Amino acid sequence: MQQKIIILDFGSQTTQLIGRRVRELDTFCEILPYNKFPKDDSGIIGVILSGSPYSVHDPEAFKVDLSQFVGKYPVLGICYGAQFISYANGGKVEQTGTREYGRANLRQFDKDNPLFKGFTPDSQVWMSHGDTITAIPSDCHVIASTDDVRFAAYASTKHPLWAVQFHPEVFHTAQGTLLLKNFVVDICKSRQEWSAASFVDSTVAELKAQLGNDRVILGLSGGVDSSVCATLLNRAIGKNLTCIFVDHGMLRKNEFRKVMDAYQGLGLNVVGVDASEKFFRDLEGVTDPEKKRKIIGRDFVEVFNAEAKKITDAKWLAQGTIYPDRIESLSITGMTIKSHHNVGGLPKEMKLQLCEPLQWLFKDEVRRVGYQLGMPERLIKRHPFPGPGLAVRILGDITREKVRILQDADDIYIENMHNYTMPDGTRLYDHVWQAGTVLLSTIRSVGVMGDERTYEHPVALRAVTSQDAMTADWAHLPYDFMAKVSNEIINKVKGVNRVCYDISSKPPSTIEWE
Repeated sequence: MQQKIIILDFGSQTTQLIGRRVRELDTFCEILPYNKFPKDDSGIIGVILSGSPYSVHDPEAFKVDLSQFVGKYPVLGICYGAQFISYANGGKVEQTGTREYGRANLRQFDKDNPLFKGFTPDSQVWMSHGDTITAIPSDCHVIASTDDVRFAAYASTKHPLWAVQFHPEVFHTAQGTLLLKNFVVDICKSRQEWSAASFVDSTVAELKAQLGNDRVILGLSGGVDSSVCATLLNRAIGKNLTCIFVDHGMLRKNEFRKVMDAYQGLGLNVVGVDASEKFFRDLEGVTDPEKKRKIIGRDFVEVFNAEAKKITDAKWLAQGTIYPDRIESLSITGMTIKSHHNVGGLPKEMKLQLCEPLQWLFKDEVRRVGYQLGMPERLIKRHPFPGPGLAVRILGDITREKVRILQDADDIYIENMHNYTMPDGTRLYDHVWQAGTVLLSTIRSVGVMGDERTYEHPVALRAVTSQDAMTADWAHLPYDFMAKVSNEIINKVKGVNRVCYDISSKPPSTIEWE
């Protein structure tokens, strides 16, 4: 039986990070809404309560019946989780007037407590709370303090229960991974059997049993998720999988042909559809970013459905839905964080069953599975790319000429990033989470080329680094790299006479401009 940690989500922005950290410990976990603790407790070895945007005193604060799991499994409360456990068991949580956000240090901790095994003195932790625990339940004792927070961590003497007011899941908590390892591996006794290899073996067997000899259709995008999904299905059912790759005309330069060649090299049965004429026609004169996205989404469904109907014996539609897509599409507060096109079922007109073999994986796990399947590195390490493609990297209306300009400029940027070697011998491309070029087609700037005056468009280069994709910082690219790219774009791309670099972080800015 597969072991698993249950993570109850109280609405924290970092709940997914808890899940990722647990998975990095080769342990399966499932993130569920705070009020959906499973009735079937098969395989559960521990429970983690996440943080929350609410105070325990707010009328709308999320409350849970702790008796469902406290005393039955080891429990770890994080931030709001710690405060709620105290509040619900006779402790006190108060607004002391001192909010604690950012770095703090554990000045005192119980080195003999299993949660802090291996911790070093003055270990840095990350705090993010307005309320503070001022008294803990009578059956609990303090196990860590900071200068400002006496009950930075506490434990029960009655049950296997621990609670911390800081966030061990975030990068800024220096020994957060160690704390989670102490809980998951040492306290919960995880066998650490969750791995890319075990996932591939078990999923291929499950797909064979689920699909049998049925025909399956999959829409490919050229991205990591759909590519890994296709390769996994191909291993399970071979020729019974048909993939459809739609070219809307706004992919990167020569990408349609390159990706088709890569897929065929993997032995996939791929149907390529050039629908660029339809997309350009329907986008003519449209400048609003949201309208662009909706038109492209609508047209994609129409083109895909028309092609899928040609496969008359198909019974399944496969999608590269991954775990963050599903989590973000769950409504905890009554308001969905983000809607995803491949979450929530099938178009009514498609009489197919849904198959989602990657639905439990995080993005980094998808990449590890890709390596396990022997896929080419260029596909696995491909930066995220927006579904609408270059349409949302062109400010203003979309024309073939503008797409050509952006494709040429972006190709120079990305290829140079692939070819630039860092001091440690790795590619610059692999040090960046996402990179792309934006065409400011609504702006013209004056320039001089030779003895002639030019009046052409600027482009903005964008590159960000990220630990978790929830926040991002602008990448500090080497000056010699930027000088080479700028010079090459201006000299080789007709229609561009100025190159800028976007040094905005997320938040407040988003990664994409539209």
